[in-house]
Amino acid sequence: MKIIRKIIEIDEEKCDGCGNCVPSCAEGAIQIIDGKAKVVKDQYCDGLGACLGDCPQDALKLVEREAEAFDEEAVEAFLKSKEQQEAPATSGCGCPSEQLATFPQAESCQTANKPARMNAAGSALGHWPVQIRLVPPTAAFLKEADLLVTADCVPVAYASFHADFLKDKVVMMGCPKFDDKDAYVEKFTQIFASNTINSITMLIMEVPCCSGLPGILKRAMELSGKEIPLSTTVISTRGEILK
Repeated sequence: MKIIRKIIEIDEEKCDGCGNCVPSCAEGAIQIIDGKAKVVKDQYCDGLGACLGDCPQDALKLVEREAEAFDEEAVEAFLKSKEQQEAPATSGCGCPSEQLATFPQAESCQTANKPARMNAAGSALGHWPVQIRLVPPTAAFLKEADLLVTADCVPVAYASFHADFLKDKVVMMGCPKFDDKDAYVEKFTQIFASNTINSITMLIMEVPCCSGLPGILKRAMELSGKEIPLSTTVISTRGEILK
């Protein structure tokens, strides 16, 4: 049933898709769609305006118009369905490798007792998945994280990747040449807007196709309105640190 009530209106010309408003809407009424913030359904918006102060472009405002009445039961069902969709963190292919997981790190005695044929240092990986495309912005391991963003050739070229870079960090890896750069920007924008990221360590190869990754992260920080300490290390094709 439609009634005259207050509801959020989003100016798409002003909206830059930063995503700051998304976590502020407890009802999940606002989502980033095609690079713009949009009200998914009128019945999900309670019209209280909790999201208004989080838009750096002043693209959100409260208006009074005819709209579907706020439906708390519909909101609960909507949020539950979102949780079910995000829990496996899948992209629709049903691949088990997309399911979220965190791993406890081995204690020193456990490391010492590993079979001799295994790497004595062990794996420093603390979560799954690791591909940029598969990590959901809502993943619990992103909260208060020190992020390691790496080109996917780096762990192959650099022999001590786990020991020197991965320990105590949340890793996200991908290829800025073959993957969708705009999708990367959108993913990192949502991650930065929805979480407190303490720092970013970026690892890239010396080859030209890696040069797009720094721009992706810097653009995402601009869109999210976040300034995050960023350090960059360049690895040669022979596995040496160049700078």
